[in-house]
Amino acid sequence: MKAHSPLVCSLRWEKPNGKLRTHNLLFRWTDDKFVRARGYSELVWKPALVSANVIPAAEKDARARKRFTTSRREGLHRLRHYYASVMLAGGVSIKELAEYLGHADPGFTLRVYAHLMPGSHDCARKAIDDRLKAHATRTKTA
Repeated sequence: MKAHSPLVCSLRWEKPNGKLRTHNLLFRWTDDKFVRARGYSELVWKPALVSANVIPAAEKDARARKRFTTSRREGLHRLRHYYASVMLAGGVSIKELAEYLGHADPGFTLRVYAHLMPGSHDCARKAIDDRLKAHATRTKTA
């Protein structure tokens, strides 16, 4: 942050007439504008999925615009869920997670992510984490 100061950005929250909220944005485009989710999805996320052979290459529509074929399964919103699951596994509280995700009501966050709360499922998460780490280690040495 010392080398690249945040972009101060004030936007209406959730609705055109919503409460004005100001945040310091760390990620932005090279033209110093804030990153919009749709733009990031179309210019960065989906091309990366194509490169990884997760989705097919974009096709041109009738107006010669690139169109990717995706479902919710490959969507950018998945990153939010991944982030939330990592935070909960790391011990972040629902209240803090709600704040990080921009949820006004921690109860909503709890309803969405209760199944990821640390508890009886810790063993299952640890098992898959251990397997993925072992696979990554084997892949690096191969």
